[in-house]
Amino acid sequence: LCPQVPELEKATVRIRQPERVREIIQSLREQGVAKLQVISDFDMTLSRFGCNGRRCPTSHNILDTSRVISEDGKKKLKDLLHYYYPIEIDPNRTLEEKRPLMVEWWTKAHELLVQQKIRKGDIAQIVRESEAMLRYGDGDFFERLHKNNIPLFIFSAGVGDILEEIIRQANVFYSNVNVVSNYMDFNEDGVLTCFKGPLIHTYNKNNTVLQGTGYFQQLSTRTSIILLGDSMGDLTMADGVPSVENILKIGFLNDKVEERRGKYLDSYDIVLESDETLDVVNGILRYILAE
Repeated sequence: LCPQVPELEKATVRIRQPERVREIIQSLREQGVAKLQVISDFDMTLSRFGCNGRRCPTSHNILDTSRVISEDGKKKLKDLLHYYYPIEIDPNRTLEEKRPLMVEWWTKAHELLVQQKIRKGDIAQIVRESEAMLRYGDGDFFERLHKNNIPLFIFSAGVGDILEEIIRQANVFYSNVNVVSNYMDFNEDGVLTCFKGPLIHTYNKNNTVLQGTGYFQQLSTRTSIILLGDSMGDLTMADGVPSVENILKIGFLNDKVEERRGKYLDSYDIVLESDETLDVVNGILRYILAE
């Protein structure tokens, strides 16, 4: 496919249009580092989906299962997950059907979390005690982007305070990293009182929740994009970029691989099946940056 990026030969890689992918990678390299930005989801994209046969937690799961949540709270949050998660990943439901149900899920979950009187001071410890992990190769990925002054925009429907803490504890929270997510609002006693708006869920990651941030406008010359996601909702994350010249969409297909493969191959340029690493992304970056 692309001899300069041997990682694309990995058994986990699926590509429907190899010629097109080769052309995009070539264009990204030609446009150069000054035009590049990376837009990525966080949970199950930069963080791992599984380890030793066990599911790794998302930023919401880390909170939901932590010691600061009552047993009753844990049960209710788990019930929500069991009800709504199958809807979220159901390949046979339309986005129009899913959107209001996702709002419902996030809203109920956030209300339950607020009832738990979570303290800001507990967050670092909650993350430390969790089984959250970034994907293998995270150090290379974050360092390479930082060293080359490439903006990394993390657009997450998770809990911003938790995911920032995961990145911080991995020692990769560099100055080029910008996060838009669901952030908690604490009162003067450091107790969670609500979540700040607008609500970001899996299927509204686009301009509607970015209004007023102006992030992409500041980066208007960054017209080459590598987009990383693990759901259909992540495909719209670059919608706010003023004039995209090249975009390479890389999708992590973590769950229900067989039944969702077709849809992912239709939507993402490169699909990585049950791959817990950032090898392919790092290989492409290495080539684009002509290292």
